[in-house]
Amino acid sequence: MANEWATFGADLHLDLAGQGLRHGLMDALREAVRSGRLAAGTRLPSSRSLAADLGVARNTVADAYAELVAEGWLTARQGSGTRVAPRSAPRRTERSRTAAPVASRRAAGTPTYNLLAGTPDLATFPRADWLKAARKALMAAPNEAFGYGDPRGRVELRTALAEYLARARGVHARPERIVVCSGFVDGLMLMGRVLRDCGVRKVAVESYGLDVHWNLLTREGLRIPALPFDERGTRTEELATTSGAGAVLMTPAHQFPMGGALHPDRRAAAVDWARATGGLILEDDYDGEFRYDRQPVGALQGLDPERVVYLGTASKSLAPGLRLAWMVLPEHLVEEVAAAKGGAEWASPATDQLTFAEFLGSGAYDRHVRAMRLRYRRRRDQLVAAVAAASPGTRVSGIAAGLHAVLELPEGTEAATVSSAAFQGLAVMGINRFRHPDTPVTKDALVVGYGTPTDSAWTGALEALCRVLP
Repeated sequence: MANEWATFGADLHLDLAGQGLRHGLMDALREAVRSGRLAAGTRLPSSRSLAADLGVARNTVADAYAELVAEGWLTARQGSGTRVAPRSAPRRTERSRTAAPVASRRAAGTPTYNLLAGTPDLATFPRADWLKAARKALMAAPNEAFGYGDPRGRVELRTALAEYLARARGVHARPERIVVCSGFVDGLMLMGRVLRDCGVRKVAVESYGLDVHWNLLTREGLRIPALPFDERGTRTEELATTSGAGAVLMTPAHQFPMGGALHPDRRAAAVDWARATGGLILEDDYDGEFRYDRQPVGALQGLDPERVVYLGTASKSLAPGLRLAWMVLPEHLVEEVAAAKGGAEWASPATDQLTFAEFLGSGAYDRHVRAMRLRYRRRRDQLVAAVAAASPGTRVSGIAAGLHAVLELPEGTEAATVSSAAFQGLAVMGINRFRHPDTPVTKDALVVGYGTPTDSAWTGALEALCRVLP
């Protein structure tokens, strides 16, 4: 009687494949213990319960238990039930002896300090406020919220996002034009698929960015020519001479990783190109909430909502583990993107969407963002002051917004500095790690993520950084 189930508070899977019921049960239990599936101390179902689940006589189970107790596989005590007996550790094989040092070496190579860009301070996630919002959202949720639902996402979240994005980022948004995604990469993958199906063969990208985004577009069959970059940002006027480009992926509010905002003339040039050619701008507004020294730079989407796809995320403002992101789409793309999403996967978990909608609508998100803006600004100021004291010749740029800064290095020293940092137990990346393959080397620099460390690790990370600067 194969693949039967028994229960004692939890299900127990047994494959009774031996000769006879009792021997089959004994063999199945031995194998479950031998393989580690049943750990020492695990309480087994009572003989009555297991017999009922397997459809056998109770004496068959009782006899099997008794023999396994005698063999040392199980223990039986009055009031404690039948449990898996403790067993000695298995003899180490040659494979395990050689694998252990590898694991130790990996542990030894784990960085002590992390200044990698792209992650907020996860210790600051607003657990209490999020829990409060989750409770309220779940209590108010209609029953249909726990079904498959609309692939565009819960209407409660799309409505809250439309209000917030219009107010805080200058985005022209209506709930019916918003699609909720499981992170920015999910949204970009959907857009890559839709663009390809619409006949687009090239998506221009910035000369510095994330290779995970470029690789995703490439996997969708799209070519990714790079646009040049200078002190005013990406040279969007070059789009007019980028033959065959049907879209461009950009970070106009805070270029990643260079850190500057796209010059107004360059913003206008991108929109003019899109209008003239029917092209699309994919706007990655990954950390637009965090601007420190002047008024926030509004979303490029506000200049032409029908030619810009706005992509936002909670990964920097809250936590990447939430897997919450959103697209505000031109009207003519809404149905195509919703169809592509419905064909691939449904929306992000409804409970998280409802919680985030409540978090936005209650004002908790605004309060959290304001608090984090002050926190990250202090971090940035401490970084600038420490670098100025330790290495007066090092120029720090890209600091008006976001969670990272760029520390310029003498020509030819980037690789050595990154290696020296690793020796100090500090994880940090060089600017050329983000350079498009077709872009020549123009500078050496470190990209320092000052939002990542916890408070307890921040001082040590800053000291380690200063020790490796030339």
